Amino acid sequence: MKRFIRDIKEKDHVQTVFLVGEKNAGTDRNGKPFLSLKLGDSSGHINARMFEKVDSVVGNFEVGDVVWIKGFIQLFQSRKQLIIHELRKAASDEYKMEELLPDLGGDPQRHFVALQEVVNKLEDKFVRALLHAALGDAELQPLMLKAPAAKTIHHAYRGGLVEHVNSIVQMMLALADHYQFLNRDLLVFGAIFHDLGKVYELDLSEGIHYTRRGRLVGHMVIACEIIECKAREIPDFPGDLLDVLKHIVLSHHGKLEYGSPKLPMIPEAIVAAMIDDLDSKLNTVHHFLKAEAESVPASEQWSHYHPGFERHFFLEFFRRGRG
Repeated sequence: MKRFIRDIKEKDHVQTVFLVGEKNAGTDRNGKPFLSLKLGDSSGHINARMFEKVDSVVGNFEVGDVVWIKGFIQLFQSRKQLIIHELRKAASDEYKMEELLPDLGGDPQRHFVALQEVVNKLEDKFVRALLHAALGDAELQPLMLKAPAAKTIHHAYRGGLVEHVNSIVQMMLALADHYQFLNRDLLVFGAIFHDLGKVYELDLSEGIHYTRRGRLVGHMVIACEIIECKAREIPDFPGDLLDVLKHIVLSHHGKLEYGSPKLPMIPEAIVAAMIDDLDSKLNTVHHFLKAEAESVPASEQWSHYHPGFERHFFLEFFRRGRG
């Protein structure tokens, strides 16, 4: 039977399954190898350390895998930590994915309906038709409702993609009202399509993993293939508009070194890259601080160090007015 992170306490002996969120191998001052892991289930996350038999297991699993663990709970710096004695990759009949992936983003169907309502009001008939064709696709729609937006960094949970997309769409509408030289339809398109290829790039069947197509092709190219396919079904779809739509997708990581094959060359593409980055970072820090607020003693003013942001956060201020 699955034991959830929220239920385990100091001095508990644990034998259960977890989803691997982070994995780092290192050596101590004596040159002895150890593993540092961030493990999760639908109830939260816990940091874990393994000091014995590290060489025999370190190459047998990766981030996104489901692992079976035997270990012991102790307190380290006033926080629960799992000391691992045994670790192996879990068999498929030892877990249920709904027990390991949280639904943190609210009702995916609600986010999806909100997207459809925005698309209904777009002015450009070609952009509107293309988005309706994608959102109404019998294969795409159910995948979009359950897909995560990333493997580990942000919105890495069931339904995270549609939450991420709807969040960006709402910001795009506000920006279009404020910066009236921007094309509202292109902003909404960029919000919906920038990560749409991730429904085929990421797989949820055994943790969160890249598919073969995801590794070989990637979500940007997959999204452009969807654009091309749907545009062919729309009579007289303008070729120059098709290029602009693909450009927004291909440039949405903002910089060549971040994986964009093209730099943003129109204002709407710049905005798509910036707001995607903003929403992903705010989601990451929000869930980090929520987890810290629940697990770090109230007497502690600061969060643990976050390696991605390279800083501690002022946890005491975050707690104020947030229950």
